[in-house]
Amino acid sequence: MFKTIASAAVLMTATAGFAAAQGNPTVGGAPMMADMTIAENASAAPNLTTLVAAVTEADMVDTLMSAGPFTVFAPTNAAFGEINAASLEKLLANKPQLQQVLGCHVVATEAFSQDIAGMIADDGGMHPVETVGGCTLTAYMEGGMLKLKDENGRVATVTVADVDQSNGVVHVIDKVLIPAGQVN
Repeated sequence: MFKTIASAAVLMTATAGFAAAQGNPTVGGAPMMADMTIAENASAAPNLTTLVAAVTEADMVDTLMSAGPFTVFAPTNAAFGEINAASLEKLLANKPQLQQVLGCHVVATEAFSQDIAGMIADDGGMHPVETVGGCTLTAYMEGGMLKLKDENGRVATVTVADVDQSNGVVHVIDKVLIPAGQVN
């Protein structure tokens, strides 16, 4: 069920010499290249393989390779591992539901952490974040960490912020965010 992106993107990552992008954090130990797309970089990160498989299964690779700009809150393999295995398999087999869940991790603009922190401060400590999946996340700061609460009350922490991409920015998170009404 889990497919990986077998494309020129992976070959481009391999031939890029794995030189770290200047000032760009690594994800799962893999260098992230600011001149590559979200889909290309995600395919190189060993801790995002479940996300890459889900994006592939949902037919959303082309979207994440397009011009954007996007902000993607990218759940790690460990975050997906918190979902019951049977529920995860069911989700991966239901393309419309999978697209909605993944869409709730994508914002149709580029927002680095300092931008989000500014919006949180301007809104008195909580900022609503509208996603392309129709979800409204609540962004806030706690203990110096950027947090996102979904419509079910699940809270994700940004563990790696500001991973610059050619078509936006990625913030790695430790939970899968679920739309209202969907089973956790």
